[in-house]
Order: sequence, then structure tokens, then C-alpha cells
Amino acid sequence: MAYSPYAVSDVMKRFCFYLMVFLCANPVYYCGAEDLPLWEAGAGFTSLSLPDYRGSSEQRDYLLPFPYLVYRGDILRLDRKGNYILLLQSKRVGLNVSADGGIPVRSGRNASRKDMPRLFPTLQIGPVLEVCLASACDAGLSIQFRLPIRTVIASDFSRYDGIGFVMNPQLTVDFENLGQDSGWNFGCAVGPLFATERFHDYYYQVSPEYAVPGSRPSYDARGGYSGSLIIGSVSKRFKNTWFGAFARYDDLKRAVFEDSPLMRTRHSFMAGFGFAWVFGKSSTLVQAAQ
Repeated sequence: MAYSPYAVSDVMKRFCFYLMVFLCANPVYYCGAEDLPLWEAGAGFTSLSLPDYRGSSEQRDYLLPFPYLVYRGDILRLDRKGNYILLLQSKRVGLNVSADGGIPVRSGRNASRKDMPRLFPTLQIGPVLEVCLASACDAGLSIQFRLPIRTVIASDFSRYDGIGFVMNPQLTVDFENLGQDSGWNFGCAVGPLFATERFHDYYYQVSPEYAVPGSRPSYDARGGYSGSLIIGSVSKRFKNTWFGAFARYDDLKRAVFEDSPLMRTRHSFMAGFGFAWVFGKSSTLVQAAQ
């Protein structure tokens, strides 16, 4: 059977989309103080409500499968903080590599971007500095200052484009093993966002050839303040299942791209929840990383 290159491309785009959504909504995993398996594997589904992009007035719902993966290695970790590679760790300071992502947008489905180029899925990757602000960040209460700085790549797997950098200094507070039966984890993060001009141009620039008189004037964004966000999350690991949920609110007032004609709202809201069934785990036990 012959394979159409267009069909293969569509499969890769969907894979990239699922990967980006998984990175965006990667849940808060359970991580207690006792010895835990080196790795755990499972599968589940996630339900998400996301805007096409921050500042878009069009919101979409997704129901997607996702892998449940936990790995508690000395260097590579997939855990409650998301996907990251440990570069440096002391009692108060950590330096890691972490990732994030963004969903694709077909311009034919977004009225503000009609007849403009589509937005590819994006992958963000870069170092994140973590500084413990509490007396003991390996206890049930963790208060940290986190500073992720990530390069951003837009791709549909047939081409790759660097679209700048983002930075999100934030204060995070995590509570672990709460509730009558313990095991409930709660977390929140708040902080401003900053990005380069190239990143803002990718989402908010209107080149002269795509301008529409009276409704969509040409626009060139600047780098700088990109709004602020607050994120809340909750999760619980049961014996062979996992549940997690998150909500994120972005305030885009006074962002440097506030006057873009592609900005239809100065607020952004994202939320989602997921369930997973854990069907495999390592017989090797390790001390849970905090």
C-alpha cells in the first residue's frame, strides 16, 4: 500500500499536537517521602478547554489520550514538577532543564486570523532556576522562586522555526499529602511573563499583505511584558489510578502587544482534568525526589 505524504504529514502534526498538549497540561504527580518505584507507566485521557492563543476570544474543548509516565532518576525525572533534566541540586537551589508547549491553530477556524498563515505547535525548552524560600522544601509545604527561560520552536515536523525566547519568573507554593486519607496535592504559581519580539510577532503581528482595511490593520509587536498568570492544580494518586486538574488565568492588560488587532480579549482562561490507569511499575525502589 502506498502512503500519501499528506497523510503522513497529518499524522506527524497530530502527534506533535498531542505532545504539546501533554507538555502544557502535564499534571502534578504524586511524590511522597517514602521509597517509590523508579518508574511507573500507564495511560489515560485528558479533557482540556484552551483558547486558540492568549488573547484570542475563541475557546476550544479537547478530549485526548495521554501517557502517564513517572521516572524518578538521579538526572532525568518525570514527576510532579513536569518533565525535566536535573543539572544541579543543593538543599536550597536547583538548576534543571524543563519544557512546555503550545497548540496549533488553523486560521480557517479562527475569525481574527482568517486568510493568515496557520500557527504551528510550539515547543519551549530551556533551563529553570529553582530557589527554596521555605525552611525545608522537602517537607509537606514547599515555597519556591522559579525562573524558567526557554527557547521556542514552532514546527509541524516538516519544518522547524525558532521564534524567540520566553521568561516567566514565578512564586510557587505546593502542599503535599493533605486530606483525611492524605495523598492530595495542591499547588499554585503566580508571576509575570516576558518574551522577545520574535515570539510576540508569531502570534500578534499582522504583515501588510494580511491587513484588512477597517478591521485588521498591519501591526508589528514589540518584545517585553507579556502579561501575568496564576495557575492552580490538584492531584491525587490512588492505588492504580491517578486524577489531576488545573486552571490557569492570564491577565493581558498592559502587555506590549495589547493594541494588536489579533487581540480580542485581555483575559485568558485555560482548564483541564485527567484520569489515568497505572498498569506497570519498576521493582526497583528509590527515594522520592522532592
